[in-house]
Amino acid sequence: MGETSPTTPEGVPERLIRATVGLLAEQGPSAIKARTVASAAGLSTMVVYHHFGGIPELVRAVADHGFTELGTAFSQVPVTEDPVVDLFVLALTCRRQARENPHLYDLMFGLSTRATYRPLESDVRLSGHSPAFRDAYTHVTDACARLVNSGRVEPHAPEVVAAQLWSYVHGYITLELGEHFAEFDDAVGQVLLPMGVNFAVGLGDTRERAEVSHERAVRMYDSVRPALDSSAGA
Repeated sequence: MGETSPTTPEGVPERLIRATVGLLAEQGPSAIKARTVASAAGLSTMVVYHHFGGIPELVRAVADHGFTELGTAFSQVPVTEDPVVDLFVLALTCRRQARENPHLYDLMFGLSTRATYRPLESDVRLSGHSPAFRDAYTHVTDACARLVNSGRVEPHAPEVVAAQLWSYVHGYITLELGEHFAEFDDAVGQVLLPMGVNFAVGLGDTRERAEVSHERAVRMYDSVRPALDSSAGA
């Protein structure tokens, strides 16, 4: 009672967004046209323009939907006494989200590696400052603040640490999705994990402690992943 139904006017935008997400996963960004989105949602083409104004606005809403899902996944990650563990579990969670729908990931971060459609530059800039993005990113900056406050690394501005971490994690994800690590049997273990260790050491952590934390993070991620997957499918 009182919940919004996908068939009510209030539920139509969410219905269109989910249809777009599905099209991205199945066919890629070339499928994102008003007619195909409306058809996938079982609605008329005019409904797309009525609720969003056009495809660029729909695309922005879809990107925000992706960041909302990422923030929800981040919120399911346990906060421990080891902020290095927490940060690497967040990195692995972000990687999983990207691999589940690479085209949605491209859209969220303004990439066009496999895309034939790309949002306007103004949409790309604004998406990095949307409330949905900020809510997800807060989990990263909070974990970086815990790391700095722990005294385990040299004093750094948490927002700078977060930006550096965000850069290396998404650099890895982008290259992995582009199949640049195909020669590795275990790209996470051979590339992402050592890079995380090097990042922590560069901030002032000891290599031994950083390695222990990253190995613990992998084990923790494996233990909590069923819950994360269940939450994503809800």
